[in-house]
Amino acid sequence: MVKRLQPFDVFNILLLLLFSATVLYPFIYMISVSLSSSAYIMRGEVTLLPKGFTTHVYETIFNSSRIVTGYKNTIMYVVFGTTISLVLTTMAAYSLARKTLVMRKQITFFIIFTMLFNGGMIPTFLVVRSIGLLDTIWAMVLPTAISAWNLFVMRTFFQGMPVELEESGNMDGLGDIGVLTRIILPLSKPVLATIGLFYGVAIWNNFFSALLYLRDSELFPLQVVIRQLVMMGIITTEGQNSDEMEVDQAVKFATIIIGTLPIIMTYPFLQKYFVKGVLIGSVKG
Repeated sequence: MVKRLQPFDVFNILLLLLFSATVLYPFIYMISVSLSSSAYIMRGEVTLLPKGFTTHVYETIFNSSRIVTGYKNTIMYVVFGTTISLVLTTMAAYSLARKTLVMRKQITFFIIFTMLFNGGMIPTFLVVRSIGLLDTIWAMVLPTAISAWNLFVMRTFFQGMPVELEESGNMDGLGDIGVLTRIILPLSKPVLATIGLFYGVAIWNNFFSALLYLRDSELFPLQVVIRQLVMMGIITTEGQNSDEMEVDQAVKFATIIIGTLPIIMTYPFLQKYFVKGVLIGSVKG
């Protein structure tokens, strides 16, 4: 027997459909424009479906050394940065989760303090410059290696682990590192995937650090390249002169799609861990 929908259920379904359409329409429109010919775009005839289908804009973008270099740099920053951030955050969170840690409350206070107050942009820049990180890949990785919020989410997750697990590991001769790597981490996939996604997305979208710490255009991440293209609205392929520049709204939309698509494609693989990791890490204070 088919269950009859209640008015409240109908309202929820319509509301969610409206919300989904609101979220999806900009992406669909940008994809349609980026795959349409310039004549239809200039006349404003493109809506939901491409007109005069062409991949010329994407071919032009991927033939540009700036986009390719930006992609390579961003992937490198995400891989190195997420790995370093996860390792440091895991070690700090596991230490803070143990009640036997010396000066545990004082250390926690100082970490919380950084969530409310910080030295500011100029002092941070001076510190990064003084330790020789300017114009290096580490300028994009180390200054933002640990997020205090992510640290406390992971600490709360570890606090929910039964103490008997650590005790059994100690009885088997495992030290602190052994307990963490052999017992705790295999049971922590949800929070590791969640925090890893947070760090990865933050590094992928990070252009402010590049504007502050990088001067060499060969080190610019993809987001800085996209920002330049969107602001100028131009892109020049290799071997072309200034008279053959591609000036088109489609270029802006195509670069935005190119910059967003990898993260959107990654999320479904981590989605099953995402909700569980966030909820478990936020139940206890």
